[in-house]
Amino acid sequence: HGLLFDFHQSSIKPESMGALNEIVKMMKDHNDLNFEIDGHTASDGNDDANMKLSQARADAVKSKLVDMGIDDARLATKGFGDTKPIDKNDNAEGKANNRRVEFIRK
Repeated sequence: HGLLFDFHQSSIKPESMGALNEIVKMMKDHNDLNFEIDGHTASDGNDDANMKLSQARADAVKSKLVDMGIDDARLATKGFGDTKPIDKNDNAEGKANNRRVEFIRK
C-alpha cells in the first residue's frame, strides 16, 4: 500500500512519492531485487476497461521507477483488472483499497 490512484486514472498521485522513494532506495541498495508490478482496479466499469486501466497503472509505476534510476530490465508489469480484490467493492473505502499496485519479487 502507499501508491495511490484517482478513480479511473492511471496517473500516480503525488502523495505516493514517499513509497516510491522507499522502493527506489531498496532496489538501489539490493541490486539483485527484481519485481513484477501487478496493477488492480475496483469493480466499477467493464472488464475490458478495468484490464486496460490496471495495466496502465502498473506501467505508470514502472515508468516512474525507471525515471528515478531503476533499470527497466529489473521490472515487469501485469494488469489484473478487478479479478483479485483485497476488499469489498460495495463502499468507497473498499474500492479505494482495490485500486492498487502490488510488488511481487521475481
